[in-house]
Amino acid sequence: MSDTSRGLPPRPLSPHLSVWRWHITMACSILHRGCLMALYVGALVLVGWTLALASGPDAYATYAGLLTSPLGRLVLFGLTFALFFNLAYSVRQAFWDAGHGFMPKTADMTGAAAIAFAAVATVVVWVIAAFTGAL
Repeated sequence: MSDTSRGLPPRPLSPHLSVWRWHITMACSILHRGCLMALYVGALVLVGWTLALASGPDAYATYAGLLTSPLGRLVLFGLTFALFFNLAYSVRQAFWDAGHGFMPKTADMTGAAAIAFAAVATVVVWVIAAFTGAL
């Protein structure tokens, strides 16, 4: 708490989520951080796949079985979303770095577009994978 020696009521030192109105740019920022963490997990999954591939057919079959389990597919689906959202968010950020897109309506629209792109692209990739027999 801040110093209230002059008789002022105690105030928090920083704003809390209950103080701010929830909006799409806040959701995009939080989602971006979560997706970055998911992509780190994805890198570990890729390293595990590479080690299983190098360890021989039995280890690879076991790891492939893990990845094709319902939980493994859910993780891979989430990683696909994280990858596409990070791609869209990075394009949005590049425009911001150039000084464009800071108007509130534009920022909200591009945030919603990044989430929508990630969702649609993820579903399209998984539908194509299902139709081509990759799943």
